[in-house]
Amino acid sequence: MEAIRKNEKIKKILAIRGMGQVITVTIGLLVMVLIFGILNPTFFSQKNVANLMRQIAPIIIIGIGQSYVLITGNIDLSIGSVIGMSAMISAKLMSMGVNPWIAVVLTLIAAQVIGLFNGQLISKAKLPPFIATLGTMTIARGIAQIVNNNYNTDSIGAGAEGFRDFFYYGRTFGVFNTIWIALVIWMIFNFILSKTRTGRHVYAIGSNISAAHLSGVNIVSTTTKAYLVSAFCASMVGLIQTATSGMGTMDAGTGYEMYAVAASVIGGVSTLGGQGILLGTVVGASIWGVLQNGLQFAGAPVAIRNIVIGIIVVVSVLLDIIVRSNQNKTRKRLKKEDAA
Repeated sequence: MEAIRKNEKIKKILAIRGMGQVITVTIGLLVMVLIFGILNPTFFSQKNVANLMRQIAPIIIIGIGQSYVLITGNIDLSIGSVIGMSAMISAKLMSMGVNPWIAVVLTLIAAQVIGLFNGQLISKAKLPPFIATLGTMTIARGIAQIVNNNYNTDSIGAGAEGFRDFFYYGRTFGVFNTIWIALVIWMIFNFILSKTRTGRHVYAIGSNISAAHLSGVNIVSTTTKAYLVSAFCASMVGLIQTATSGMGTMDAGTGYEMYAVAASVIGGVSTLGGQGILLGTVVGASIWGVLQNGLQFAGAPVAIRNIVIGIIVVVSVLLDIIVRSNQNKTRKRLKKEDAA
């Protein structure tokens, strides 16, 4: 009886959409960790592991935001620019003497405006997500440039030490705060996506937007919420970057669109929508971080590291398309057989 119950639990876990991909990439992650550890034992040092986890944390955060959007069947190309905008706004305010926590709130509000704009353009104005977020990507980067007249900001000052410790340098129970921030964000948004009606609506839109609409799902509201989540996550990473450097830099967030997509699709979130879980995003971000760190230890140049990550992303998306295509063919065949 006990064995039957265990089998039922395992079947339920495997039945979760995207879980199969998560298990596969987790095995791949463990293999990579072992290989890099064997090649260079320093990879397993306490200092490297702690720093690696802190490097992965921001990728997990932006991956969560991109995952929400991808599951709805859309994409957010503005993530990197929202990071840059958030870094510049927060740093500029703090360098002017504004209380760091007021600067944080104002920065988050500014990012939410971009997220709201994205959601409305795509769900209400019916703009293709690629075009809409390409436009807001440019707008957000332009705002980042205007904030300090196209220059990096001054130092955020000694008054922001508490801010810097909270977002990057500080530790709680021996673990860097950046890691705790990523964990809390994951727990909150994973709960929303997996346990609430909003989460069910997010999956419904990505699976079949017409059917979701007929079922009473508010397409505009749900899509906008997904982009608000994405903007919030990007803004949090912008704040982390400000805390890291102690100033606002013009190149903050550059290329992070790629990192967000990589974390999502490697972890099993489908670019076609309706499939994926945030646990997979954590694994996907970890694979990205381990590859970058491990290849660096192996002496591989940055160009090679980027090529490897790019190939993995392309292969992940290609496999997803092939699997989804085969699933659709199987469904059609079964329908024909039932009709006959």
